[in-house]
Amino acid sequence: MRTDVGRVRSLNEDTVAFVAPAERDPEAKRGLLALVADGMGGHAAGEVASALAAEVVRRVYFSLDKSPLEALRAAFEAANRAILDYAAKHPDCAGMGTTCTALAVRDGCLWLAHVGDSRAYILRDGELTQLSEDQTLHAQLVRDGVLTAEEAERSPGGNVILQALGTRQEISPDLWSEGMRLRLGDRFILCSDGLSNLASNAEIAEIVSRLPPGEACAALVDAALAAGGYDNISVGVFVVERAAPKQSVGQAATQRINIADPPTGAPTAKINAIAEG
Repeated sequence: MRTDVGRVRSLNEDTVAFVAPAERDPEAKRGLLALVADGMGGHAAGEVASALAAEVVRRVYFSLDKSPLEALRAAFEAANRAILDYAAKHPDCAGMGTTCTALAVRDGCLWLAHVGDSRAYILRDGELTQLSEDQTLHAQLVRDGVLTAEEAERSPGGNVILQALGTRQEISPDLWSEGMRLRLGDRFILCSDGLSNLASNAEIAEIVSRLPPGEACAALVDAALAAGGYDNISVGVFVVERAAPKQSVGQAATQRINIADPPTGAPTAKINAIAEG
């Protein structure tokens, strides 16, 4: 996973997280979790909201002995409450919120939870398919048949988000009731709109199909920067290569977590985690 401030903004309000517990860790039975959160609210508030979402979703998801569907539901509801509570105690953060798109992998299946307009894709057999549905005004008008996709691209107000964590008491995240069975060779992409607004589906598919995950993330960020980079850019690329190998004693996977410097008084929850091993 990779996140970049872009060419225009002075602050990166995106947060990315990838958590892969070591095999002997009690949390390992919960599988893997990756997410992108794109904060909003101006000044430092968006960064606080996205960081809170990433930390709370991670903590709650791995703490619950429930199905991926129920664990993700509870995690998103907890993150929504945490952001609202933080904003209530810190008036300078009033009105902040964040998108959040998360993928969980457990028992050979993929699960999706989604609020806002960050995206999840699958590249399978050379075809790129968007797994999440944008919760924006234009996307809803297209789904309702009021606008065509071409008309939506030309109409103002394309960045109006209908739902975000921390903006209201009750949220209705998109949640998969059943998991998608993984296949060898599947490639999954998570990204904020700082990438999807500047790179076409064809460009994303070409880069992800050609390069290994780390290089693909770098190339996608470079593509968005070359196209203007007017927003923060975050992306994760994941490939199903094989079943997880058995680890020998003392060979537990390591996890590197970079804690960014938060705004004064904000939680130290900015996660850019890469699982290794």
